[in-house]
Parts: sequence; structure tokens; C-alpha cells
Amino acid sequence: MAIEAPPPTQSTKHMSLFERYLTLWVGLSIVGGITLGKIAPGVAIFLDGLAIHIGDAPVVSIPIAICLFFMMYPIMVKIDFAEVLKAGKSAKPVGLTLFINWIIKPFTMYAIALFFLGFLFKGFIGTDSVDLLKMPLGLDLPVGTKHGSGTVVLANGIKMLQVPLWRSYLAGCTLLGIAPCTAMVLVWGFLAKGNDGHTLVMVAINSLAMLFFYGPLGGFLLGIGQLPVPWEALLLSIGIYVALPLIAGYASRKLIISLKGETWFKEKFLHLLTPVTITALLATLVLLFSFKGEVILSNPLTIVWIAVPLFIQTVFIFGLGYGLAKLLKLEYEDAAPSALIGASNHFEVAIATSVMLFGLSSGAALATVVGVLIEVPLMLMLVKVCLKTRAGFEPTTSGL
Repeated sequence: MAIEAPPPTQSTKHMSLFERYLTLWVGLSIVGGITLGKIAPGVAIFLDGLAIHIGDAPVVSIPIAICLFFMMYPIMVKIDFAEVLKAGKSAKPVGLTLFINWIIKPFTMYAIALFFLGFLFKGFIGTDSVDLLKMPLGLDLPVGTKHGSGTVVLANGIKMLQVPLWRSYLAGCTLLGIAPCTAMVLVWGFLAKGNDGHTLVMVAINSLAMLFFYGPLGGFLLGIGQLPVPWEALLLSIGIYVALPLIAGYASRKLIISLKGETWFKEKFLHLLTPVTITALLATLVLLFSFKGEVILSNPLTIVWIAVPLFIQTVFIFGLGYGLAKLLKLEYEDAAPSALIGASNHFEVAIATSVMLFGLSSGAALATVVGVLIEVPLMLMLVKVCLKTRAGFEPTTSGL
């Protein structure tokens, strides 16, 4: 997960009210979005229509872009990239985390989601159920043309790509699986009594790694899934939703610290940001579910079909990371955050990318939102697993 709390200090060693009950707020947003879609369906459609166009194609929804920037900026401004320089002192746990996040996790997520959504649950989702996706940026194909697994159709006067619904869900799960967590792991690591320094290093490294790996991995796996690979939109998404807030966060962090000092920055400024992040997230979810309300009401088990592979993937990756940490003879304080970082996801980036690539009303966007719904209680469960198995690791002299 990627909603950030301030780095663990003596005054912030617990989850905020927003973070502790995030699943509840997400649930209320789902209800609010579905209700909005029923009583005022034109509101979300109007807001999503406020977009930056390239040719006739709506590329960036302005309201969603604003919400997502305020989701991402507070995460980026809290990252001290100077911590990357400390990575060399803990090469083994850092290497394990990078291996899990970028070599293993994207492909296991794709395989697990494909098995459940494309085979085991396909009949429940609907073998003939389809989803309408945005046309890839810059692509203008005539109606009736086959593109990947989809067909170009005309919907409300706009060319869309009609694809099997389960493939749309697969795309969302894939985008979620290749977005490693870069923030809330500070909370998970603290709760598991892990090494805060190692966690901070990985927050910075994963943020930088996403600039280079997220786009190519996403394009590769979407292509395997016979879904459109809109490279221009994919790169634009990384630029808007990762690079822009990263640069803004880095620059404003340096400016604020130079003007007000690091103590004021950590103790005053950072405390203002968590509500901003989560409020922007919840506003985005209301819009997403205002579009998907009919799908959920007509088939309320939709969320279950998506949640099952996400649950299995998270537990599997945690177990793999934790087991490898044991084999590598890592100390518990490094092993726990390494496994938790691999298991959790940066769903803000996944939501932003799915919305830009496929549209606010797409099944792909819905799948990324389900990740938000299950991750908080699931990660708290895995934290408890860490604490209960702590004695099985080599004793340390850290005093923890």
C-alpha cells in the first residue's frame, strides 16, 4: 500500500485515525459512489468529460488528475532521497527487496490473476461480459477493427475498444502487481518492529525504480494479455503521476526545510498531509464507483472474484520474501520490512495509470480499487505473522 504516515518518530509511532480505519472509509466511498451513480449519473460523466484531448481522444481527466496529484505529492514530499546513499550498507536486504518487487512479483501477479479471472472465475464473471476501454492514445481505427483481444465500437458517439470483462480486470490486477509500495511500509515496518532505516532506503529506491521499470513492465504484461499497449499514454501516466509529484515533492521538501528547518517540516508540515492524501483518494473512489455501481449491484460478487487473486498474491509474495530472508540469514529487523515491502502495493499509481490508460469506468480501474479495499486488514494480519515468528530469526544486538 502507498498511503503514507510520517516516518516513525517518538511522536508518530501509531497509525492515524484515517489510516487505521481506511477500509471503512473506502467502504463508505464505495457506497457513496454507487449512490451518486444512481441518483445523479450525469455528475461523474460531466466531471470525467473535463479532459485534456489529443485530437478527438480524451487523454487526461482534469478532475482525476488533480485528485491523483494530491494523492501522490504528500507521499513524495516525505521521502528523503539522501537515504538511498545508505543502501550500500545493507546490500543483502535491499537486493532481496528489489528482486522480489521487480523480478518476481509482476509475473506472479499476472499468472495468478490470469488463472483465477481467465479460467476459474471466468464463468462467474461472465464469458460473454464485455468492458469498454479508452482507445489507445493516437490510435484511430475504423469501427469493427480488431485490436488485440478487443474490437473498436462506437459508444455514445465515441470510439471505444470493447474487450472481455475478465481481461479488463486482469489488466487492473497487473498494474497493481507492478506498483511496489513506497510509503505505508513505514507504518507496517514499525508495527512489525523492523529496521526503519532499511524501510526508508527502499521507499526512496522504489520511487526512483518506478520511473524506469513500471512503464516497460506494464506494457510487456499488458501485451501478453492481448490488451492494447498505449505506450504514449503509459509514459505520460508515469510522467504525470510519478515524475511530476516526485519532482515537486523533492523541490518543496528542500525549500521548506531551508526556510523553516527540518524539525518544523517533520512535526508540523507532514502531519497536515495524510488527510490530504486520503481525502483525494476517497474522492477518486467516489467517482470510480459512481460508474461501476450498476456492475456491482447486478453482480455483487464481482469484488470477491477480483479480491481472491489479489489476496493470494499478497500472501504468496510475503511468504516468499520472508522465507528467502530466512535462507539469507537476515536479521529479523531487516527480514520483516523486506517481506512486507514486497507484499504491499502502491495502489495510487495503479489507479492513476488504469484510469489514464483505460478510463474511469473501466473494469481495470475497478480492480485497482479492490486492492485498496483488502490491503489494510491483510497487511495488519501479516504484521502479526511477523511478530509471532520473530523468535525464529538470528538474535541481534539492536535491542529490539
